[in-house]
Amino acid sequence: MGQGQRPELAEKIAGEIALSDDPGGTLRKWRTDFEVAQTELADELGVSPSVVSDYESGRRESPGIGVVKRTVEALLDIDERRGGSHIRQHARVLTAGFDADIVHDLREYPTAVSIGDFYDAIGATEIVSGTQQTVAGHTVIDSIQAISRLSSEEFYRLYGQSTNRALVFTNVTSGEGAMVALRVLNPTPNAVVLQGLDADAVWEHAGELARIDGYSLAACPTDLDEMLARARELP
Repeated sequence: MGQGQRPELAEKIAGEIALSDDPGGTLRKWRTDFEVAQTELADELGVSPSVVSDYESGRRESPGIGVVKRTVEALLDIDERRGGSHIRQHARVLTAGFDADIVHDLREYPTAVSIGDFYDAIGATEIVSGTQQTVAGHTVIDSIQAISRLSSEEFYRLYGQSTNRALVFTNVTSGEGAMVALRVLNPTPNAVVLQGLDADAVWEHAGELARIDGYSLAACPTDLDEMLARARELP
């Protein structure tokens, strides 16, 4: 990660924690997102695990900005020692100009993987097959935030390096809004996944629209956090 990006990411995380109505819960969200155990974070900070637990649960008074800053730097230091995968992930989102409440994850793969393997990895079921057989990355977005806040030009930036990717919509009830929004995009991604739905809960016309535009459509009932963890292990 570039020298200018780590401070930007640290400022973003610290600001989100400090301004949150539930600072402890937000701290916990970022710690788990970086896959750091309470004991590991406590060791890095030189405190007991109960101190971290008390902050996250709200049993201890909300951490001041000094504690927040040290905690964020500790998370980033731990991730850098592990290779910096989570830092790079969030840097991609920042570089693309999106807020974390819109884009949960945006990544490119070193090699393309088959759409079937991608679906198997995240626990998705294909509803309609598409004209392409592989994806070389994925973008996971909150459908409500993306549809209500992004312009068509910004929507294209969700594709990252190419349309050879899976576009995963979260926060859907049937997928109708996401599928209609995709009709205005050309080209479309190779695969579209509706997260949080079983196949039988998907909007009845979704398959027809997917066939018209030629992309694979799948439903993925897997919990969001688990799906993200699985997707980040690809390929």
